[in-house]
Amino acid sequence: MSYEIEFYKKAGQERSSVNEYLDAMLEKHRHKALAIMARLEEEGPNLKRPHADVLSGSKIRELRCGFHNLEHRFLYFFVNKVIIMTHGFLKKTDAVPKGEITRAEQAMEDWIRRTK
Repeated sequence: MSYEIEFYKKAGQERSSVNEYLDAMLEKHRHKALAIMARLEEEGPNLKRPHADVLSGSKIRELRCGFHNLEHRFLYFFVNKVIIMTHGFLKKTDAVPKGEITRAEQAMEDWIRRTK
């Protein structure tokens, strides 16, 4: 694999919100999400739609895992060959909600600050 995925955890947090979201997903959905994450590790920034996309005006990207009418999203960013996945959520609108992007950007700032 060319890249490695790391799930972001806040300082003092035992489990990542990505793990919690994956655990709450139906098994079929979780398997599909994990398969797309494995492709992301292999292809990195070259993974394109329908599985991945860059969010406009941000360093944050989205991993897209649709299952019938449910649109699971995982937001992430790159630091060299590491993919930091910030959190997952169920997308219910056409665009990724600004609040989700802000949450991912805050996680990115925190991760960078703590790893310097």
